[in-house]
Amino acid sequence: MVGDDAVHRVEGLPGESGPVGLTLATGRLRSLGVTGLRVALPAPGHPLGLSGPPEFNARALDAEEAVVGFGAPYGLVPEVYEAGPDGDVHVEVVWHCLPVREAPPADVPSLGEAERELAEALREATEVLSRLDVAASGPVAEAALDAYRARAERGRELLAPGYPPRAVRVLELAQRVGLLISLAYENGHGGAVSASEIAARGQALRPVERTARRAQVAAYNSAVEERERGGR
Repeated sequence: MVGDDAVHRVEGLPGESGPVGLTLATGRLRSLGVTGLRVALPAPGHPLGLSGPPEFNARALDAEEAVVGFGAPYGLVPEVYEAGPDGDVHVEVVWHCLPVREAPPADVPSLGEAERELAEALREATEVLSRLDVAASGPVAEAALDAYRARAERGRELLAPGYPPRAVRVLELAQRVGLLISLAYENGHGGAVSASEIAARGQALRPVERTARRAQVAAYNSAVEERERGGR
């Protein structure tokens, strides 16, 4: 995860000869007709939030994230690296501006669909994981969940002002589910000592992980989607 102190630059913007800062890049994108940005969180076999072309999708899949412009065919894919001498290393993020296809983003549900799917997938996975004795539990899991709750209470601004309340609710649940999935993987095999039980755990977690990512994208993109519907 990139910290808040990372240096961000955007390169490849039409009309710019080199990398520029985020403020200038945002203004340039607006002048090119971009009226909003959609988040994409693709994973192998799941081009979530992408619209093509293949070249953009391939780079976004490598980065496992991207933003796709609404209103004009431009998208941004991040490249993260460390820079600076020993003892003064900092993180830099270069966002590569590339052409995208103007088409509906892949596999992004509505907020209502995301909320229902997430609740159902969580119930199903909890049943399977409990049966296999591999659900995230114990002191380590509890400490991590307490830390998550503290962060959520300390900074309720999960989304910028203007998002629908349901988007905040969906994002909170999706992030909590994502944490539980990570804990289930990190806490070892628990009672799943056989290969078949370990495989069953993976089969239970993968669809929940996919659903949680879909819900996050739905929440992040809900403001743009509402604006798009309002403009019709």
